[in-house]
Amino acid sequence: MQRIRQRWEIQKNWQFLFPVLGVLLTLSTSYLIARRFLHLFGLNNTAFEWVFTIGVTLLIYFVLVKFFLWCFKKLENKWKVTYKWEMIAIFIVFAITGSLSGKLAGPLVEWVGLGEGAVHQIAYWTFRILIIFPIYQVLLLLVGWFFGQFPFFWNFEKKMLKRMGLGFLVP
Repeated sequence: MQRIRQRWEIQKNWQFLFPVLGVLLTLSTSYLIARRFLHLFGLNNTAFEWVFTIGVTLLIYFVLVKFFLWCFKKLENKWKVTYKWEMIAIFIVFAITGSLSGKLAGPLVEWVGLGEGAVHQIAYWTFRILIIFPIYQVLLLLVGWFFGQFPFFWNFEKKMLKRMGLGFLVP
């Protein structure tokens, strides 16, 4: 426990929430990917189902952890955060925001009346991708605030909008 505390610069016990949440979310993502592979290879309802699922879940989990640690190392100096545990919180915010904006765009496009059956596929996907952008921007700030990282994401948002030529939208 002390090793985790030192590695992630955890000052207070409640900050253990982020490494624990990171492990649980990575494990659940690995499990969901393994289940997709299970269906893809037609191993559903076979004797190998659980062996395959557990084995592939663990393999994907370790690959993802290695990838995330590599990303932390690369972004550690670029992103100005006070403590390393905040990097985990930032990654979680990006993951939740990206997934949620993609999920919310579908029903919103249907509600506007530009659903898959109503318009051509190219128009549908173009509008869906375009509508993801504003949803993502709003959710990034909301989820970032919920995880206590609002200042980081507000600065990130301003920098991104300025680079896109939309700097007039932010003060």
